[in-house]
Amino acid sequence: MPQLSTTSIHGADNLHRASDVTPPINISTTFKYPCDPDKLQKMVPGPWPYEVGNPIYSREAHPTGELVEQTIAKITKSHAVAYNSGLSAVFAAFTHFNPKKLFIGKGYHGVHGITEIWQRNHGLKKYGLTDDDLAHLENGNLIHLETPVNPESLALDIQYYADKAHAAGAFLLVDSTFAPPPLQDAFEFGADMVMHSATKYFGGHSDLLAGVLLTKSEGVYRKLIDDRIYLGTNIANLESALLLRSLKTLELRVLRQSRNATKIVQFLNESKKKYPAIVKVYHSSLQTEPYVTRQLKGGHSPTFSFELKTEDQARRFPSHLKYFYHATSLGGVESLIEWRAMSDHEVSPSLLRVSVGLEDVDDLIGDIEQALKAI
Repeated sequence: MPQLSTTSIHGADNLHRASDVTPPINISTTFKYPCDPDKLQKMVPGPWPYEVGNPIYSREAHPTGELVEQTIAKITKSHAVAYNSGLSAVFAAFTHFNPKKLFIGKGYHGVHGITEIWQRNHGLKKYGLTDDDLAHLENGNLIHLETPVNPESLALDIQYYADKAHAAGAFLLVDSTFAPPPLQDAFEFGADMVMHSATKYFGGHSDLLAGVLLTKSEGVYRKLIDDRIYLGTNIANLESALLLRSLKTLELRVLRQSRNATKIVQFLNESKKKYPAIVKVYHSSLQTEPYVTRQLKGGHSPTFSFELKTEDQARRFPSHLKYFYHATSLGGVESLIEWRAMSDHEVSPSLLRVSVGLEDVDDLIGDIEQALKAI
């Protein structure tokens, strides 16, 4: 079997419709039916008769999106369904599982926003991830586990929560956005479904919105495709082309970003005495639990957080940096830093979240050090 770097380039070669090395962007919304009347069939009740390689209408599927889905499927050894954003993917997962109880901890505030909609409209009961909360697990419930978790990038034990879920007949959905391939494979530890905000590391260039759900089940895959047709959340044509481009360098980018981030985290953690403004550094590379290295066998997340002593220091720190853009989001080739309180009201006002890019790591460390001296 070809390895990740080969698969990310050649995983969908069989679906190319032209001789172009870079497949053209299919902007058409509708596609011609067969010219032969004997090949025309009436619509029948049941799931939509979607067939890869036979596009009819782009809300259902289109050639560029199919290239993306097959490539990601082969990279992750699963079935992949692409959406127009990470939150669309989460909403599709909730729609599929339709839980009466949801167990969810810290994580992306947008997912908690969807949870609030389901609480309001469907009577969903929300619980945390403590053992006391998990005692309420019942058949058909859903655990949503983000690991590494936003914004601290700390790892949670996937196998532990999978075992808890399955013992009660419940399901485990893992958001692995902070640890894309080749860093973590949540299926190895019992996840029933895996979600990625493909806007981030799969996209990698801060120029597209996309999400993806992964499943090992052919039956679940078909249901997700059918639901997506009526939810109207298929990934768009241009975003598909940009994402296909990005997947070709996924392994190179993520491994370099992971090494850069881990080295910067080590520098910050070892510099707390030299620079008293640093209060705490958060990253899975600093955790000591045995499950961390088992899960993140490809390396640690390229995103991490750290706290400064005061809110004022955190607010001013990004303005002293030369090689980190002060912006939200993460996963791009350029390094970003965010005074996280600007987009998340629940975090400490002295917290800074860092997404490490592909710049020279010593240049990045030097930039951070001069900014620490400035404050």
